[in-house]
Amino acid sequence: MIFRVAEVLDIKQIQVVRNSVKENTLSDPSLVTDRDCEEFLMERGKGWVCEINHQIVGFAIADLKEDNVWALFVDPQFAKQGIGKKLHQLMLDWYFDQQRERIWLGTSPGTRAEQFYRTLGWQEIGMHGKDEIKFELTKENWRK
Repeated sequence: MIFRVAEVLDIKQIQVVRNSVKENTLSDPSLVTDRDCEEFLMERGKGWVCEINHQIVGFAIADLKEDNVWALFVDPQFAKQGIGKKLHQLMLDWYFDQQRERIWLGTSPGTRAEQFYRTLGWQEIGMHGKDEIKFELTKENWRK
């Protein structure tokens, strides 16, 4: 298992992982383009990937412009191996090193992702849109 900073050349495999998930699926996969991924990786924030045998099996991307987690997904075939937790750690260590005080994300209720974030100390602060729970994590709570 190799964890590293994501590169533009990783986008095709990132898209495969994003579209492989069974929860928090995109209603229309064409809504998140390769250009969108490039913008979030290279202009708005930074991302990380997990590779196994030269295959990307998980990724995480933080957005400094909106102070949120744009994406954190693991291929379901590689779930429950600690990949999501490690990507989460790498992303948030970097994010809070940028002198940010808080970060937010939205995820669907009743999903493994909801439980994942609750377990890692994220606090529910309301709804994002009409279908997602909005969570927030402060720098102070991350450092604990």
